[in-house]
Amino acid sequence: MESRSGRAESGGPEMMIERVRRPLAVVLGVVVAALVAGLLPGWWCGRDAGAWFRGDPARVRALAEELVAFEAEDDRRRAAGAAVGPTGMWGLLEHQMTALGLAQVSLAHPEWRERYAPIVTRAATKSLLPELRAEFTSAWHGEDGLAVPDSPNGHAYLSYPALALGMARLLDPAFPPDLAAQHDTLIAAYARRLLASPTGLLDTFPGEAYPTDVAAVAAAIAVHGRATGTDHTAVLTHWARQVRAVQIDRGTGLVVQRMGVDGRAHDAPRASGTGLAAYFAGFADRALAEELATALFRQERSVLGFGGIHEYGDGYDGPGDMDSGPVVLGISVSATGFALAPAKAFGHREVFTRLYRTTDLAGLPLRSGTRLRFATGGVIGNALLLAFLTSGPELAR
Repeated sequence: MESRSGRAESGGPEMMIERVRRPLAVVLGVVVAALVAGLLPGWWCGRDAGAWFRGDPARVRALAEELVAFEAEDDRRRAAGAAVGPTGMWGLLEHQMTALGLAQVSLAHPEWRERYAPIVTRAATKSLLPELRAEFTSAWHGEDGLAVPDSPNGHAYLSYPALALGMARLLDPAFPPDLAAQHDTLIAAYARRLLASPTGLLDTFPGEAYPTDVAAVAAAIAVHGRATGTDHTAVLTHWARQVRAVQIDRGTGLVVQRMGVDGRAHDAPRASGTGLAAYFAGFADRALAEELATALFRQERSVLGFGGIHEYGDGYDGPGDMDSGPVVLGISVSATGFALAPAKAFGHREVFTRLYRTTDLAGLPLRSGTRLRFATGGVIGNALLLAFLTSGPELAR
């Protein structure tokens, strides 16, 4: 009786199975929940990555139209004498990167060229406005780099509008002749200064050179050659040689962020400068651009499918600044966005996808009718992303 009672209390085989099944169900539930929590955000934020990597026309045009709307509103406000967007370098970059992005879109989709080419020219022209380079003119004690092409000073910041002008000239059959003459003069000055520099460096501010800005100089020279048929091989070869010899840190493969024109480092090798330099180098020297991209991708860190680029090379550390953007646990917001361009241009689909997931999460893409924008980056963020997300191998020829 007692034995029978004990068996009854134990519940028999069915009860034993149920006692095992309940905790197993809890464990499985926790595992499934963890998998969903770990995989769902990555899937959701990466759902458009493949389309961007392929250059899906619908997405490309939607973001392009957002920048077209920005330039149209800027034109309207200027005509009405109303206040416009930021001045200084940020304002310059808004128009310059808009011009680059729309130009790249037009190269990839010639059927859109008629619509976008005039806007590229207007945006590039606005990047030359005096108020957008006033801080540089002031730093050079009143010397306006655009007005003194014979100056020995570098004025490398003008490479940004110079590159935009070259892309506009490449695309727009109605590019103004007086602007073409100004562009020729600026590029000739850059070619002369760069060939004369034993380090391949030109200063942006007095005594302060940024290899990224000089990569933009090289890009501007290269695109000028494509637009005009001018042979710039000698200066571009000299520049690429000195980048490898002087401007790249041998231990990390990253470019030094700031240097003296004598080639002495004023900062650490960093990913934000390297990422943007890789993008610009893609216009001028594809092999060098790929070398920079390879070093940049070694800086990638990933968690749950989201990728980010560590700002400082091994053995170096430091804070964030206007170049890197916020640096969180060593990850640079700017470098992560910049790396999209070489990841796409050189076919690194997995890297591109991880970086795009982070961009999607932080950027909050929003659709409005036929337009697409990334809500958190403002105009400059959208202009940069249009340029980086449409970067491709056709740029360096």
